[in-house]
Amino acid sequence: NFTPVPRHQYRLGVPQPGLYQEVFNSDAGCYGGSDICNLHGCHTDDVPWMDKPVSLSIDLPPLAGVILQLQ
Repeated sequence: NFTPVPRHQYRLGVPQPGLYQEVFNSDAGCYGGSDICNLHGCHTDDVPWMDKPVSLSIDLPPLAGVILQLQ
């Protein structure tokens, strides 16, 4: 997210259903960020999105990068 505005419930298309855990967030407090994180992971929804079969909604922090991993 290259804007200074957080995007709550931002939908992303993903290739496989399941639980996606946040493994890196450059907005974390330990990096001096505002600590908008997805600490409990995100479960996919049966909603096709961005040419992917399922999707999930995350809280996307401002001016930050987030890496998610399927568990």
